[in-house]
Amino acid sequence: MIPQRLNIAMLAIVAAACSNGDATPPAPPPAEVGVVTVEPRTLPLEYEFVGEVESIKRVEVRPRVDGVIEERPFTEGSLVKRGQVLYRLERVRYEAAYRSAAARLANAKRLVERLEPLLARKAVAQQDVDNARTEFEAAQGAYDEAQKDRNDAVVRAEIDGRIGRTQLEVGARVTGPGDLLTTIEQVNPVYVTFRPSAQDQQDWRSDERSRRLVQPGSDLEVKVVLPNGTEAPRGGRLDYVSPSVDPGTGTLELRASFDNRDRSLVAGQFVRVRLHGFERDSALAVPRRAVQQSLDRQFVLVVEKGDTAQARNVETGTWSGDWWIIESGLQAGERVVVEGVQKTAPGQPVRPVMLADSAVADSTVADSAQGGTQ
Repeated sequence: MIPQRLNIAMLAIVAAACSNGDATPPAPPPAEVGVVTVEPRTLPLEYEFVGEVESIKRVEVRPRVDGVIEERPFTEGSLVKRGQVLYRLERVRYEAAYRSAAARLANAKRLVERLEPLLARKAVAQQDVDNARTEFEAAQGAYDEAQKDRNDAVVRAEIDGRIGRTQLEVGARVTGPGDLLTTIEQVNPVYVTFRPSAQDQQDWRSDERSRRLVQPGSDLEVKVVLPNGTEAPRGGRLDYVSPSVDPGTGTLELRASFDNRDRSLVAGQFVRVRLHGFERDSALAVPRRAVQQSLDRQFVLVVEKGDTAQARNVETGTWSGDWWIIESGLQAGERVVVEGVQKTAPGQPVRPVMLADSAVADSTVADSAQGGTQ
């Protein structure tokens, strides 16, 4: 037989088990979330546009005289130097005219040198000396023109740059300046033009510092991103702002000049232009990860009084590094959930933990490395 004391103990255990099964389990503790306090701050702004590379100079190579092309000693698409020979035209006619003019000039000069001493002794008439001097001047003009025609039979590069395709080959006859031989485009420096939108222009006009930056010769730093995604090693400087807006597009043309000694920028190339130097004062911003996207809205989770999470619709502006500027929907001093958004939902209690800006930046970098940045 089981002792009576043992029976009593077993009954006590069964009763306790039944009692625990009927009790409500304790509620889980509030989820811990990382929050930041919304505060006005000065944030750097970066703008990006599509730009086009343009040559500062584009020279059309045309002959000044007529003749048959005898030689073309350049390679199409190569770099040429100013003064380099590009075309040689037939020179027989021009050489003959030059020698004839040189002989005429020499004869006129000798006549003047012979008559002038005689005039002092009144051995010749003044009219004879005047006629001789006139002939000398005419001979000098004919000589200069013949010399120029002879020199122009050799067509040279007017600037340093990259030469294009030839339009006329050896054996072709040119008739003068009406015939285009080829073109030369300067490769260093170069221009990059871009066109900010009407909204960007309005934003800049409303801020005094931004207005000063959008002026030729300002401290605005202009960077170019090449088609392969790399950034050009040297920045440019703004050197032209159009005085009027294009009525067709509503955009304003701006232009920056770039040192292109490495030939990384090619005329006609499309690039991305980034502007550095703008700032937004007293901006309300939250880390990018704090902004959630729904089908028709953007919202953040705000920790209200009583440490309860609530959804708040916001209107976002531009990005500034890891921060997203909020145009409306938040007030200074409010706490916004950055970490642990997936642990809670609107209306649930939370345990907020304040995050420093450095922690926000570090976590953003970590998320980006894992492919989790929004």
